[in-house]
Amino acid sequence: MIEEIQGQIDRITYRNDENGYTIAKLKVRGRREPITVLGNFLDPAPGEILKLTGEWMNHPRYGEQFKVSLYEPLVPASIEGIERYLGSGLIKGLGPVMAKRIVMVFGQRTLDVIEHEIERLSEVEGIGEKRIEMIRRAWEEQKEIREVMIFLQSHGVGPGYATRIFRHYGREAVSVVKENPYRMATDIHGIGFLTADRIAEKLGVSKDSPTRAEAGILYVLSQLAEDGHVYYPYEPLIKKCLEILQVDREVIVGAFGVIAAEKKIVIEDLNEEPGTFVENNKAVYLAGFHLCETNIAGRLRTLIRTAMSLRTPDPARAVEWVKKRLAIDLAEKQVEALTRALKDKVMVITGGPGTGKTTLISAILQIAARTSAKVLLAAPTGRAAKRMSETTGHEAKTIHRLLEYSMQRAGFQKNEMNPLECDLLVVDEASMIDTLLMYHLLKAVPFSATLILVGDVHQLPSVGAGSVLKDIIESNIAPVVKLNEIFRQARESRIIINAHRINQGVLPSLDDGAGDFFFIEREDPEEVLKVIVDLARNRIPRRFGFDPLNDVQVLTPMNRGIVGTANLNLELQKILNPREAELSRGGKSLKVGDKVMQIRNNYDKEVFNGDIGRIVKIDREDQEIVVLFDGRPVVYDFSDLEEIVLAYAVSVHKSQGSEYPAVIIPVLTQHYVLLQRNLLYTAVTRGKKLVVLVGTKKALAIAVKNNRTQKRYTGLRRRLAGN
Repeated sequence: MIEEIQGQIDRITYRNDENGYTIAKLKVRGRREPITVLGNFLDPAPGEILKLTGEWMNHPRYGEQFKVSLYEPLVPASIEGIERYLGSGLIKGLGPVMAKRIVMVFGQRTLDVIEHEIERLSEVEGIGEKRIEMIRRAWEEQKEIREVMIFLQSHGVGPGYATRIFRHYGREAVSVVKENPYRMATDIHGIGFLTADRIAEKLGVSKDSPTRAEAGILYVLSQLAEDGHVYYPYEPLIKKCLEILQVDREVIVGAFGVIAAEKKIVIEDLNEEPGTFVENNKAVYLAGFHLCETNIAGRLRTLIRTAMSLRTPDPARAVEWVKKRLAIDLAEKQVEALTRALKDKVMVITGGPGTGKTTLISAILQIAARTSAKVLLAAPTGRAAKRMSETTGHEAKTIHRLLEYSMQRAGFQKNEMNPLECDLLVVDEASMIDTLLMYHLLKAVPFSATLILVGDVHQLPSVGAGSVLKDIIESNIAPVVKLNEIFRQARESRIIINAHRINQGVLPSLDDGAGDFFFIEREDPEEVLKVIVDLARNRIPRRFGFDPLNDVQVLTPMNRGIVGTANLNLELQKILNPREAELSRGGKSLKVGDKVMQIRNNYDKEVFNGDIGRIVKIDREDQEIVVLFDGRPVVYDFSDLEEIVLAYAVSVHKSQGSEYPAVIIPVLTQHYVLLQRNLLYTAVTRGKKLVVLVGTKKALAIAVKNNRTQKRYTGLRRRLAGN
C-alpha cells in the first residue's frame, strides 16, 4: 500500500552514483530507531529533511524497509535539524563548524536569513563577502536543482541524472527537456539516447516520431564512434537503428534524408568501379568525422607535395657525422630511416620496444640542430611527452598544449590561420592519435614543414575513432620504415623479448628464475585477486624495492568482474591506503593519498584522459578535492568527481602512452572476448622494469593466437591511396 512519510536523513549506508540508488537511515518522528529507506535520490546528505512516497516491504535478512517511489526535500524545522542540514555538505562554502556559528547567531530564522537577507551572514565570525557569494550561488543552485529533480521524477526519471541536466542547461533545463528531450543524448555526458527516450515517452512523444528517429540515428552513430568507427555501412546501420528504435524501416530511411539535408550526417557512395554497382553500398558519417577525414587526406597530400623548408645536408655524410657525435652504431633500417627523414616531407617510423626508435629520434634532432632548423616534438599524452623529453633532452609537449587549446576561446589556437612555427615536427606514440586530433594537428602544420610520425602500429588503436597511423602506413602515401632489429642491450630484457614473441604469435618464455618477466599460474579469479594484492603490497616492493603506489600498476583487460578495474581498485585501496574514507559518493570512496586517473579530456584544467595523480587534499566545506598531477595541483569541485576514478588498477586501453616501473596483468579465460594479441602486447610493453602475469596458460595462449582485432570502419586509407 502506498504511504507518505517524513523524516531526516541520519546516515547514508550505500549509494550508487551511476543511477542514484541509495540506502539510507531516516529518523522518523514517533520511532525510536531510524528506519531503512531505499530508492533513487539526488545527492542525499545527512541532515536533509524529506517527504517520501512509497511502500513498506519486509526483507528476509534486513527486516522492515521503506521503498521510495517519489520524494521531495523539505526545509528542516528544528534548530538541530537546520544546523545538521547546513553542515551536511549540500551547500558549498558551509561545513559543520560554520553551520554551527550561523545557527548560534540566527537560530530558528537561519534559513529565512539565507533566503532573504543573505548579506547578514557577515555578522557571523569568519564569513566574508567571498564566502557569502559562494553560499548564495550554492543556495540558488540547490533550489533550482530541486525544481528540475521534481519535474524529472514526475516523468519517471531517476534523480541521479538531475544534477547533470541542471549543470548543462541551468535555468533553461525544464524548458529544453520539454521542447526536445533528445537533445540530452548528444549534449550531456552520461545521459544516452535510452534515458532521453524514456523521458520523451513520458512527455507524450510517439514512438514513430521523426524527431525520435533522427535522434536515434545520431545516437547509434555516436555509439559506433565510441567503438572506433569513423563511418558505418548503410545497411548494417539501418539494422542497428531498427533494433533500438523498433519502428518501420520507412521511418528510419526518412529520418536519414532529413538529417543528411540538415548536414548532420554525410552519406557517401562506396561503389568505385563502373559496372560493379552494389545497392546501398554507402558509408554514413557523422558530419564532423567526414570533415576530419577528408581534410586529413587533403592536407597530407598537400604537405607531401610542398617544398620543404628543412635544409638537407648530404644524407650519407650526415649519418656518419651523427654516429660519431653520439658514439653509436646504427642498424641498416635506422640508416634508412635517417636518410628518409632528411629527404621526405612526411614519413612513418614504426617498431616495437628495443628497436631503436628513441635513438633514431635523437639522431634526427642532432642533425636538425646543426642546420638551425626550428624543431617541435609532441606526443598524444602527458606521460608520453614527458618520456620523450627525458629520452631526447629536448622539450616535448602534448599535442593539445602544442596546439594551444583554450576553453575561453573555445578551441585550438593553432590552426591554418595561425600555424605552428617549425621546419620539423616529430610526433611520438602516433598509434594513439585518433581522427579528430589528427585533423586539428594537420590544420596547424605549415605545408613547408617535415612531419615524422613515430609509433608502434601493433599496439591497440586509438581510444577515439579511427586507425590513423595504420591507414597512413597501408595507403603507401608516404615512406614507412619498420624497425625490426632488437638491440643488444634490449635483448637482455625478457620483457622486450617476450613482447616481440607475443607480437609474432609465439608464447612468451615462462621459465622461472631471476629476470624482469614472471608468470604466476592461478585459475580461480578469487585466487588471482589475492595474488595481485599480495604482489602489489608485499612481494614486489620487498624483492625489487618498488614503491607500491608510485611504481606498481595493475593493468586489466576489463572493468567488471572479480579482477576488473572496479573491484581491483576497491581491494587495492583497502590495502594500500587503509585510512578512513574522507568522501563517499556511492560506490566511490575517496581519501587523501588515493591514486586517481582522469577519464576524459578537460582542457580547462589541462588534464587529459589517462593522466594519473594523487589526492592531496579533500575540503568538505568548499567542496573541493586537490589532485597532484606530475607535481601540478589541480582543483576539482565535488560536482566534477565523475571525471576521476581510482587508479590502483586501470584498463589496458587507458594505459596507452604510459610506462610504469612494474606492471601486474591478470590473464584469465573469463576475459575471453578481450583476449587479443594486441591488447596483451600493449599491456606487456607498458612495463619498464618488471612484468608479472597472473592467470592461466590457456588464457595466455588464446590471447597470443588471437590476432583478429575488431574491424574499424574508416575511409582514410582509401582516400589517401586513391589520390
